Amino acid sequence: MDRIEKIISEVRDGKISTEDAAEMLRNESFADLGYAKVDLDRRRRRGVSEVIYGAGKTADQICGIVDSLIEHGQRSILITRLDEEKAEIVRAKIISGGETFLYDTTAAAGVVGTVKEPDGIGRIAVVTAGTSDIPVAEEAVFTAEFLGNEVVRIYDAGVAGIHRLLGNLDELMSAQVVIVIAGMEGALASVVGGLVSVPVIAVPTSVGYGASFEGLSALLSMLNSCASGVSVVNIDNGYGAAYQASQINHRY
Repeated sequence: MDRIEKIISEVRDGKISTEDAAEMLRNESFADLGYAKVDLDRRRRRGVSEVIYGAGKTADQICGIVDSLIEHGQRSILITRLDEEKAEIVRAKIISGGETFLYDTTAAAGVVGTVKEPDGIGRIAVVTAGTSDIPVAEEAVFTAEFLGNEVVRIYDAGVAGIHRLLGNLDELMSAQVVIVIAGMEGALASVVGGLVSVPVIAVPTSVGYGASFEGLSALLSMLNSCASGVSVVNIDNGYGAAYQASQINHRY
């Protein structure tokens, strides 16, 4: 039973008044740490508890948010955009507090607690155009697995050698949802969108030469895709793509 159900149950049983319940809900919807207002109600609203975006935060701030989430009952916490230097500080503090911490250097992401077993409908395929897109792809993989999805990787399969993609057609076609990650002109999203019968989530990356404008060219190409069923997230946003893919794979 979560905290909101507990409060409702206590109102029903006459243990607390409706006025007291309303006040408790107002006070417990977030925790004010001064530098952060930690959202304690996000899982009920969105199906996934709050995730910590590590870039721009100090290690102490990250640990403070982690402590607050644990204090309010969140047992698994995802931290994205966490560089190695801050990860070492966070790891030491988390472990000293008796919690476990897993960090992935390529994904630049960490998890406090455990990653749950896959419970989605099917698999999520994460496809990259090139090897240079792998860091964004690994953020997507790390996030998707954290959210309870089985993931298959199909890397370095861009349009410059489309036979590489076709050589993985069975894995691609058997996925419940496909995340396509590409820089340069971003053409791979349209190609995959024309092959599969499931939703495609396109992630433009800031990979490419000058005229790619740090991912803007790929973003615009993906937004203008003529393939039906292709949606697009922001440049380098592997996390956002995985979150959306997980909702599809769990039918949220």
